[in-house]
Amino acid sequence: MRILGIDPGLVKTGWGIIESEGHSLHFISSGSIKPNKNNTLPDRVKVIDQEMQAIIEQFKPHTAAIEETFMNNNPASALKLGVARGVAMVVPARMGLHVGEYPANLVKKSVVGAGKCGKDQIGMMIRTLLPTCGEISEDEADALAVAITHAHHYTSRQKFGGILAGGVR
Repeated sequence: MRILGIDPGLVKTGWGIIESEGHSLHFISSGSIKPNKNNTLPDRVKVIDQEMQAIIEQFKPHTAAIEETFMNNNPASALKLGVARGVAMVVPARMGLHVGEYPANLVKKSVVGAGKCGKDQIGMMIRTLLPTCGEISEDEADALAVAITHAHHYTSRQKFGGILAGGVR
């Protein structure tokens, strides 16, 4: 199963593609979508929409997963992140992919083993689990972590149907 993991953001939307075969994980590709910060909000989300569509067309994932938004102290920032997340989520859905959502603490726990860890720990673990990924940005590492989490939880969700513990939908 080929999985697209997404770490949404208006400044940088990280994405990562892995292949999951049983318990084996294989790195396919990753990158960041970086809309121009000086553009208007509609123009920035348009870039996310277009680039996300091109990624799906090029790599043909079977399913996608995205990190849930955490509470932000700044309501304006939280709303803007929600807009970017909405676009990043609707593109794969529009293209016929199931989109799983995972809370950040479950992603960290699935990859590192602890729900509270730093981005450096996630990056180190991603490079350990997917050694062919090479040097990747924090956004790419987070997106690949979301894809790995989906690989671990998607089969169980398909088998048992419905919501798993931890808020996975």
